[in-house]
Amino acid sequence: MKYLGKIFRKEFNAYFSSPAAWLFMGTFLLVTLFVFFWAEAFFARNIADMKPLFQWIPVLLIFLVGTLSMRTWSEERRSGTIESLLTSPAGLFQIVAGKFLANLALVALALTLTLPLSFSVSRMGPMDWGPVMGGYVASLFLAAAYVAIGLYMSGRTDNPIVALILTVSCTGCFYLLGSDLLTTLFGHRVSGVLELIGSGSRFESITRGVLDLRDIYYYLSIVGVFLALNLYSLERLRRVGNPCQSRYLQSLFITLLAVANLLAANFWLTGVGRVRIDLTEGRSYSLSSATRNYIAQAKEPLLIRGYFSQKSHPLLEPLVPQLRDLLEEYQVAGGSKLQVEFVDPQHDREIEAEAAEKYGIRPVPFRMASRYESGVVNSYFDLLVSYGGEYEVLSFDDLIEVKMSNRGNPEVRLNNPEYAVTRAIRKVIGSYRAGGDVYRDLPEAVRFKAYVSPAEKLPEAFAEFREVLEETLENETKKSGGRFSFAFEDPDAGSGELGRQLNREYGFMPQIAGLFDTRPFWFYMVLEGDRESVQIPLPDELSANRLENQIQSALKRMAPGYMKSVAVVTPKAAPQNPYLPAPAGKTYNHLRTVLEENVRVIDADLSEGTVPADADMLMVLAPEKFTQKEVFAVDQFLMQGGTVVVASSPYDVSLSNRLSVEPHHSGLEDWLAHMGVTIQKEMVLDPQNASLPLPVPRRVGPISVNEIVMMPYPHFPDLREDGLDAEHPVVAGLNQLSFNWVSPVRADTGPGGDRKVVALAKSSPRSWTSDDINVMPNYQVYPRNGFLAESLRARQPLAVVSQGRFRSYFEGKDSPLLPENQQAASSEEQEEDGAENKENPVYGSVIQRSSDSARLVVIGSNSFAEDMSLGIASQGLGTEYTAPLTFMQNLVDWSLDDAGLLRIRGRAQFARTLNPMTDTRRRIWEYGNYAVACLGLVLIGLVRKIFERRKHKQYKQILAEV
Repeated sequence: MKYLGKIFRKEFNAYFSSPAAWLFMGTFLLVTLFVFFWAEAFFARNIADMKPLFQWIPVLLIFLVGTLSMRTWSEERRSGTIESLLTSPAGLFQIVAGKFLANLALVALALTLTLPLSFSVSRMGPMDWGPVMGGYVASLFLAAAYVAIGLYMSGRTDNPIVALILTVSCTGCFYLLGSDLLTTLFGHRVSGVLELIGSGSRFESITRGVLDLRDIYYYLSIVGVFLALNLYSLERLRRVGNPCQSRYLQSLFITLLAVANLLAANFWLTGVGRVRIDLTEGRSYSLSSATRNYIAQAKEPLLIRGYFSQKSHPLLEPLVPQLRDLLEEYQVAGGSKLQVEFVDPQHDREIEAEAAEKYGIRPVPFRMASRYESGVVNSYFDLLVSYGGEYEVLSFDDLIEVKMSNRGNPEVRLNNPEYAVTRAIRKVIGSYRAGGDVYRDLPEAVRFKAYVSPAEKLPEAFAEFREVLEETLENETKKSGGRFSFAFEDPDAGSGELGRQLNREYGFMPQIAGLFDTRPFWFYMVLEGDRESVQIPLPDELSANRLENQIQSALKRMAPGYMKSVAVVTPKAAPQNPYLPAPAGKTYNHLRTVLEENVRVIDADLSEGTVPADADMLMVLAPEKFTQKEVFAVDQFLMQGGTVVVASSPYDVSLSNRLSVEPHHSGLEDWLAHMGVTIQKEMVLDPQNASLPLPVPRRVGPISVNEIVMMPYPHFPDLREDGLDAEHPVVAGLNQLSFNWVSPVRADTGPGGDRKVVALAKSSPRSWTSDDINVMPNYQVYPRNGFLAESLRARQPLAVVSQGRFRSYFEGKDSPLLPENQQAASSEEQEEDGAENKENPVYGSVIQRSSDSARLVVIGSNSFAEDMSLGIASQGLGTEYTAPLTFMQNLVDWSLDDAGLLRIRGRAQFARTLNPMTDTRRRIWEYGNYAVACLGLVLIGLVRKIFERRKHKQYKQILAEV
């Protein structure tokens, strides 16, 4: 192999001794940068990635590599130097390999000059480097395949132009085989085969950030095939006129055998298990450990069936192979207890009837239009997840996301399908378990502690209920198979030390039955495990059925995989006239839809002073004039160790005819202050902000029309990774989050430092606050942001979480649930009330301190995750904006200790939008990259000059010695 390096250096230097190398690299960089910034409108896309570059690389390399390699052998044949090469001591393999590596090195050098563009994009926004590294690896292997094809075509003729045409034709055919131009003409099965053959589809697979052995070997096989053909063609040329046929037949046989083996290995690798490396941040294209844990929870056979039509919408067909690959990983992870099927209902009437009647799966009519056909196609694009009689259907709405590209065409891609499928698996397993034996699913044995006074100290209704409790607990013990035990303890027994301990740990205090029966008694219930405890509140109706439901709800909270419940409190809709349009108000339909994917959503009414007994979490969104009973319900839910999420602000913004702000009273101000949280009476303005669509008048001839223009709006802070706590699981997976008309939120750790406070979201360091209620921007006076910027600027916390021990706002006060103003009632009225209380007793109990598991999350905005705010943000981005919904989903999973779905959702490929910047900065970045490219070419020229001078000096020294 001693001649390989010499041939490589000779060929590589030959390019730089003529304008060929400079023309190649200069043209490549110029076209690349033009396509990146202009053809793909990089700044209009507003996404920090390198997709505009790698989307055009396969097409650019077709022509550029063809131009580069067309003279490699054809010039040797035309000048007559090929005979000298073929008869030289260097073997044919070394000659071919040297020319191949020289061409590939020049392409690699050109790709290296685009690296500054990657660093520029990473400075403009939070870019994922995994797809970038995958893109460069794919570009190098694709270039190697094209160079091998170019060398073979160049060796077939002595005309460089003919070699160029042959190379472009051959490489273009490889690219077109897997491109959308051809695959959309067939169904997804034929399209899948074509994508396996096409070079462009393999390239797209790697540019996702996944290095699959099958894709890498595909390019290596093309290199091997065409280099083998090149060697054979040169061997044949060298033996022209040679009568020895045996050597010729031997080389032909070896070449055919090598080509056949190289191609056959592609088919063999198709059936081999996936050997790949996921380079993306968070390993987005690999099944997570959380998904494997959910699959492992299945005790019965689990079925995942894909309903896909042979002919579907052209934008959906390329997604079917991706779903197949993903479900194959589910099959491997599930083994024998998970079955994956793919069916086409339109080819089997029985399957079509079953899908429609049993699962409600029907074909969806898609309107399509292309250069070849137009019309409506009815097709299936659904997934069915079935387990033990329970099932969940995922339609195309659950699996894809659509975004309008800068060219006006929709861009369709899968929307974190692992999360959708795993969520469905979790849901069907949880629904199946809900009707099964909860004790079988408990990770450990549990103990029921009833801290209840003796029957003689209890009111009559509670004494009877104690007997019901004992009977119910005995029945639960028998059903549990030794996994449930109970004990009754009197907190006043002995010296009352147990009562004091309960007060310290849980904040329990003696209760009273009403104003007419002030004898104190104890009646508290706690379900304990080795790792956690759940307080069981008294049911609103003292009956056996209600009690059993309470106990079952507590058991399901401690057992993994069961469906949880979230109580949501939203502003009450004002009564409206049926003959008038509905009044404008806050709605949370999008939030409700998203939450119902994983939990059961309960519309809670706190007017009676209680939270629904089966609620695992409480969300209070835009509260308004809460009464004492409503505040008491929130307070006691937190004291029971629950999680309370409050989204509120001292200001409420209306968008009826114009932007207007009014003071807002939630009724929770004093309660929040008692919990150490203050929402300041100011609004945060941030120069790093999202846009607001505003009508701007424009003259069109004699007519004045309003044109919607996206303008920077400081009242919409746009938070990036530096403003989100990277250590907290709620926001660790987010890279962007925006707020609307938000106020700063301050929280303390309590008098004894009993609480841990974390600021989940903070504005940028250049933000400021203002108490001005005029939120209409004035761009004529303040053209930069529309508002006067204050000189005092600092980060402002916009959402905080406080976790630990809290003291009740009603500590030392009577319960608001007790009847009022009845001290002066007549004796007859007291007797009537007493008889009524025996049937429906009213008891006064205030839990004065919470456990360590209590969590309070406060968001300083009345419009966070509200439908109108999401619509404004979506209009500004040109796509559906879901970051606030993801934030709320993460809060639910975190509070319910469902870390599995939280981790899977954090692996989603969120749109990594560019940092907000002015037009001037955009031009600086764009023209700066052009300048860096030119500087790179100059630097290569200087390095070449230095090496040439050193070599010239060496030659002069050798001549002087001679």
